[in-house]
Amino acid sequence: MIVGTAGHIDHGKTTLVRALTGVDTDRLPEEKMRGISIELGYAYLDVPGHEQRIGFIDVPGHEKLVHTMLAGASGIDFALLLVAADDGVMPQTREHLAVLSLLGLKRGAVAITKTDRAEPGRVEVLRGEVRALLAGTGLDDAPIVAVSAQTGQGVHALRELLFDVARRTPPRATQGLAARLAVDRAFSLDGVGTVVTGTLRAGEITVGDELVVHGQRARVRSLHAQNRAVERARAGERCAVALAGLAKEQAPRGQWLTAPTAALATDRFDARLTLWPGEARPLRSGTRVHLHLGAQSVTASIAVLDGDAIAPGASARVQLVCHAPVGAWRGDRLVLRDAGAARTLAGGVVLDPFAPVRYRRTPARLAELAACELPVLAERRERLLALSSLGLDLARFAQSEGLALPLEGWALGDEARAALTARLLAALADFHARSPDELGPDAARLRRLVAPRIAEPLWRQLLAELRATGRIAVRGAFVHLPEHGVQLSAAEQRIAQKVAPRLAAAGAEGAWARDLARDCAEPEALLRATLARLAQQGELHQVVKDLYCDTATLVRLAAIVRALGAEQGRVTAATFRDATGLGRKRAIQLLEHFDRIGLLRRVGDEHRLRAGSALFSETTN
Repeated sequence: MIVGTAGHIDHGKTTLVRALTGVDTDRLPEEKMRGISIELGYAYLDVPGHEQRIGFIDVPGHEKLVHTMLAGASGIDFALLLVAADDGVMPQTREHLAVLSLLGLKRGAVAITKTDRAEPGRVEVLRGEVRALLAGTGLDDAPIVAVSAQTGQGVHALRELLFDVARRTPPRATQGLAARLAVDRAFSLDGVGTVVTGTLRAGEITVGDELVVHGQRARVRSLHAQNRAVERARAGERCAVALAGLAKEQAPRGQWLTAPTAALATDRFDARLTLWPGEARPLRSGTRVHLHLGAQSVTASIAVLDGDAIAPGASARVQLVCHAPVGAWRGDRLVLRDAGAARTLAGGVVLDPFAPVRYRRTPARLAELAACELPVLAERRERLLALSSLGLDLARFAQSEGLALPLEGWALGDEARAALTARLLAALADFHARSPDELGPDAARLRRLVAPRIAEPLWRQLLAELRATGRIAVRGAFVHLPEHGVQLSAAEQRIAQKVAPRLAAAGAEGAWARDLARDCAEPEALLRATLARLAQQGELHQVVKDLYCDTATLVRLAAIVRALGAEQGRVTAATFRDATGLGRKRAIQLLEHFDRIGLLRRVGDEHRLRAGSALFSETTN
C-alpha cells in the first residue's frame, strides 16, 4: 500500500513520517538547510504479521511545488492529510484536498499535528472545521487522529490505523495488464548505472525484462520494490529500476517506463472531466490549462464535447489537446490547474488516448466515448465493436487499455459486416451493369466506391473472407461477382493464344503492344483492343501504357517484393533492381504498378508492404 502525505507547508508532514517510520525523507542538502521538502521523499514501514510493506510518499507543501506534489499524489492508495493545530486549515490544505478528491481518492485519514502547541479545546474545534472541509470530497468519512510527533501522542494510534488499512487492502490486479511505471526520479549510481523510481501503476516488472522509456529500449538490470531487492515487482509498489544501456537524461521525470506492447505517446485524448465545486466560473472550450497526468506536466487546451462549458461541480466529456506528447491510458486519472499554475481547477479520467481530430462531437463519436466509460473491459470491447461501422482496430484497443498481450488485426460487428457486404455486392452489380465488357473494378477502386474511410487491412480482410465463401471472385487486381465474366470473340481468343508465349518469354521486362502486333502479324488496333480486354479480365497486366506482363511473372515478382519487405521492412528501387536483375527504370515502373494496385504503398523513396494484401500470392492467383 502506498500512503501519500499532503498538507500546507510546515504542517509537519516530514516529521510525522519520520515518527511513524524512523526515516527522514528530506534527503537534499537544500531541504536540510531550509527545513522544507522540495523533492518527493520516500519511507517504508513493515506491517506486523503481514508480508505487506507500507510505502510513504512525502510531498512538498509549498504552493510553488504543487506540481511536485501532483507527481507523487497520482500513484497513491491512501491519503494522509495533515493540518497543524496551531495554524489550522490553510490554502495548501484546501488545494491538496482538492487534488486528492479530483484524483478520485476515497480512502484516507486526517492527522491534526502539533497538538502539543495547541490551546485547550483547540483540537476539538479543529476537528469540526476539518469535518466540514471534507464534506463532498470523497474523503467525507475519513478518520481524524490528533498527533504530536514531538511527544508521541497519537502516533501509535495512527500507525495501527495504517496497519489495519494495509491488511485490508487487496493487491492491485496485474493479470492481463502491461507494466507501466510513471518516472518521478532518475539518477545514476556507481556500478549500477541509470536508476528510475516511481509507483508501478499496472502489471509486473521482472529482472531481465525489456522496457521502453521515452522511445528508448532498455533492459532491467536489477530491481527494488518497497525498498527491498526483488526479482519481480507488482502493481501498487514503489520501485527503483536499474536500466542497462540508458543514460539518466533519456528517462526524465514525467516519462513512462512501460512494456513495449503498451508504449504510447499522444498529443490529444478524450476524457471525463469534473470542475471543482469551488470554482467561480464555468470551464469553457479554448481554455489553456496545465495538465498533470502520472508524473508529467504539460500545457494543454480544452475542447468541451458536451456543450461549450462545464459548470462548477459538474462533469462533462472533453478533448484535451496537449502541447507536448503525453502517456495516457484509458482509466488514468488527471488533474488540471489554471494557465498560471496558481490553482487546481478540475480532475478527470482518460477515456480514449487516440482521440480524433475531426468528427469529435458527432453522435457516433459520443456513443463510442460512452462505451469507453463502461466498467468492464469485455463490455467496452463488445460495445465499441457494435458501434464501429468501419471496424475496430484490435491492436490499438489493446494499447489504449494497456493490455499485456497485443491483439492483432481488425474486427467488425455483425451488423457492420452485413451492411458493408451489402454495399460491396451492390457496387459490383452496378459496375457490371454499367460496364458489362469489363471484368470489374480493381480492389482499390472498389474500396473508394464502397467505404473510402475503412482501414485498408480490414478491407483486404473482408475481400478475402467474401472470396473464400464464394460471394465474390478475384482475378489479379480485379474484383467481380462470380457469375460475371467477359467473353472473348474468336479473333480475341486467337490473339490471346499468340501473345501468351511471347509475354512468358519477355518475363519482367514485359512486351510492348506495337512489338506484339508485329511479332503476331496482327493489326495493331485489334491487338491493342484485345490486350485491354485481357487486362480487364485479369489475364495479363499493363505496367505502364502499352507495356504488358503476364500473371505468372507478377506472381514471381510479388514474391521477391514480399521477401525484401519481410527482411528489410521496406523495398527500394535499388534493392528490387538487384534482386531481379532488371534495369533501374523497369524496376521503378514495376514498383509503382504494385503501389497502384495495392500490394505496396509509397513512403518517400521507399515502398512498404500493405498489411493483409494477398495480391499475386501463389495461393490466390
